[in-house]
Amino acid sequence: MKILSSFILLSIFFACGSNPSSDEAQASNPYSAGEEVYENNCIACHQKNGEGVVEAFPPLAGSDYLLADKNRAIGIAANGMSGEITVNDVKYNSVMASQGLTKEEVRDVMNYILNSWGNDGGEVTLKEVEAVMK
Repeated sequence: MKILSSFILLSIFFACGSNPSSDEAQASNPYSAGEEVYENNCIACHQKNGEGVVEAFPPLAGSDYLLADKNRAIGIAANGMSGEITVNDVKYNSVMASQGLTKEEVRDVMNYILNSWGNDGGEVTLKEVEAVMK
C-alpha cells in the first residue's frame, strides 16, 4: 500500500510539475494572448510571418504604415478599414472588415504585432485602445 501511495504522489508531482501554469506560460511569452488573437483573426490574410500577400494584403512585419502611427494602427485593428494605402512603397486597395475584437483583444494583438517579426516593439495600453475606440 505504501508503494502504491508513493507512486500516486510521485505521479501527481511530476504531472503537475511538467505543465507550466498559465501565469508561467504568460511570463515566458508575454504576447501569447495576442498571438492567439492573431492566429484566430489575422493570419489568413497577413500570414504567419506577418509578411501579408503582395498587392492583396499588406505586411505587418516591418510595415512603415503600421509603425508610423500607433493610434491609426489601433483603429484599424479595432474597426477594420478600406481604401487605398501604401505600405513599404506598395499600393494596397482592399477591405479589412472589423473582426469584432474586444478592447482587450485589440490591445493584445497590437502588442503581439508590435513585438514580432523584427518590429521595433512598443506597448499599447488598454487606455490607448479605449481612447481610439470612443
